[in-house]
Amino acid sequence: MKKLIIASTLVALSGLTLAQTTAAPAAPATPVVDKREAKQQERIANGAASGQLTAKETQGLEKQQARIDATEAKDKADGKMTRKERRQLARKQDRASKDIAAAKHNDKTAN
Repeated sequence: MKKLIIASTLVALSGLTLAQTTAAPAAPATPVVDKREAKQQERIANGAASGQLTAKETQGLEKQQARIDATEAKDKADGKMTRKERRQLARKQDRASKDIAAAKHNDKTAN
């Protein structure tokens, strides 16, 4: 009886493991994109906290970051990230970085 219970438990566990491995392709890792995205979010937060960014500027920059996130998610959805998709994300992040710098160093303040 014990052997039957142990055997059925092992079969059930192996079935769960198989289901987990065949469920969906894992999204590709993008550590460079993720690190850069976090850095830009930090720059936006620091600019808002210091008063260098107005509420409207902060909102616009946050929307731009959300669009980059959406593009990254869409690119990862098929389970791979092509060189072209990585290049496009890098360009969008370059543009966002320039926009953050420009907004932080203009004459507008949150005061």
